[in-house]
Formats: sequence, structure tokens, C-alpha cells
Amino acid sequence: MTGTRPNIVIIGDAYVPADTISAAIRERLGEDAAIIVATDWTIPGGGPAIHALQHQIELHGPDAVEVPAELVELASTADILVVHFFPVPSHVLTDSEGLRAVVVARAGTENVDASVAAANNVSVRNIAGRNAPAVAEITLGLILAEMRNIARADRSIATGGWRKDYRSRATELGGRTVGLIGYGQVGRRFVKLLSGFDVEVIASDPYANPDLLRADGVTPVSFDDVFERADVIAVFARLTEENARFIGRDQFAKMKPTAYFVNTARSRLVDYDALLAALEQDQIAGAALDVFDEEPLPADSRWRQLDNTTLTVHFAGDTPESFSRSGGLVAEVVDGILTDEGNAARN
Repeated sequence: MTGTRPNIVIIGDAYVPADTISAAIRERLGEDAAIIVATDWTIPGGGPAIHALQHQIELHGPDAVEVPAELVELASTADILVVHFFPVPSHVLTDSEGLRAVVVARAGTENVDASVAAANNVSVRNIAGRNAPAVAEITLGLILAEMRNIARADRSIATGGWRKDYRSRATELGGRTVGLIGYGQVGRRFVKLLSGFDVEVIASDPYANPDLLRADGVTPVSFDDVFERADVIAVFARLTEENARFIGRDQFAKMKPTAYFVNTARSRLVDYDALLAALEQDQIAGAALDVFDEEPLPADSRWRQLDNTTLTVHFAGDTPESFSRSGGLVAEVVDGILTDEGNAARN
């Protein structure tokens, strides 16, 4: 790329259109800094259908989903490839001579095979924090809905009832201990939202600076301590090969019978069979979940039969505000890539 204008190919979708990212890159870099080709991955069913395919990508990898040949051909011409949910076929990473970087316009990078990219000297970059406010807000909403039986009361009224007796008695969040698994940008936002509830916050994150946690009023503790001490546990960890299913039967056994478990991160961080058993057996008070191994849930799913859960449809980060932040954050990453390469060339 050095010495010439880089080819930047942007493949957006119904959630984050390519033109939005293109405009942000042009504004940051200047009109003539790069050759930019922007298009969208469109499929029947629009955004929800793309989201369903993304779930398959998260479970089975980017090559599990077939994409249009013309988009694959276009991606193969890029020096820098920018995608949102579009799955990058592995052969694009291996066969594209000029490809230097893939920028994913979201925090998760499951739609790019990182090991194949690394083997071919293609860097994979993401953007962090674009949906942190949205996920933090819905996590708090799910906690309150589950602890106070809000959704169940609404469902009762909607179906002609006036229910006041529930499997778990409504309890207040104030004065409780809230435990976090993972402490990144979502966790920090969430802690700010908790500031008015007079709660103690503890967190386990081996990658977070303990001084940062303490400065935010959060007490660093061990992984086991979170499950043993917390009244509410919220999962904010990023999924890696090392932590898949790292929350399971042993962790649920450590929880108080009055405690609640909340997951707005990734389903594969959790052994959902173990969680289902803990809920069916009243081993814990309840759970609030936005992510599942199978999406959408089958009509006969045992999850649909529970009376101590609040469930949403994997939409924690899906707000217009979240998606609108993507373009500017991608532009920052692209600018950084070009700046680093320019500095390397001069040295």
C-alpha cells in the first residue's frame, strides 16, 4: 500500500450500511486519501435474517455461511477490507495478495478466521465500545425485570390475568452485591448505571488493571469469589478459545439460592445445559438472558417453559445509536493502520 492510495473495500449490511462507513472514512482521511468501494450484503429477510446467519457464524465459523460470489470477488481486491456481519471466506485471506487488514465494525470478530488471517500476515481489527451503552442499559433492565417479576406481571395482564404470586418473591437490587465476569467497556458503563442503587460491585477479569477497577469503585476478586459472594452475576467477558463454556455446573453450585445470573455477552461462555438444570431445580433464584446456543429458540424449547427467567431475543446492542457510532470508530482504526504503515515505511 505504501506510496499509493490503498484500496478500501467496505461491505456493510442492513444494520450498518457501507455508505455510512465510507462517509466517515472520507471525512477523517480526506476525499483522495484512498480508493473506496462501498456496497452492502443484502439477503431476503433483511437485518433479522443476517442476524440469524451471524449466529451460525459464531457457532460454526465464517465458512459455514455461503455469500454471493460477486462480494467475494470484490473483497479479494482490497488492501483493507471493512465488514460488519459479512463473513470473510478463508480463501480471501489466503489468496488475496494485497490484503493487509480486515476491520470488523463491531467488537466480535467471529466472521473472520483469526488463525488463517495470522498465518497470512493479515491483521484483524475490531472496534470496541460502540454498543457498550446499549448493552449496559439492557443488562440493568433485565436485572430489574427478573428481580421484580416485571415481565411476568406484564405477560399476566396481557393474557387477561392479574398475577401477584411468583416462583421467586420480588426483591430489591439496592443493598445487594453485584458480581461481574469481565470488566471492559460494557462493564464500566454498567457500573456507572449502578451508582444510584447503593450496591457493592465485585469483578473478576484477569486482563483488567486492578487499579482501574478500584478507581471505579469495584473490588477485584477471584473468579470463584464472584459466584460465592454475589447476589446478581452479570457476564461481560469476551468469548475466546480459552474461556468457552467456562461457566458451568461448578459455578452454579457455588451461587446463593437467592442469586440471579445474567448473560448479555455470548452464550458459549456458559454451559447452558447446566444453567437450565440449576433453574429447573431452583438451585438459583432466576436468570435473565439475551443470548442462546440456538436462535431463535424452538417452539418446544424447555427455556420457554421456565417461570424464573426473563428472556430477550439477542438484541442487547441493537440500537440506532450503537450502529451510528460504527462509522467513526472504523475510520479511527483505518487511519491508525495507514499511519502505522506510513511510519514503518519511513523507518
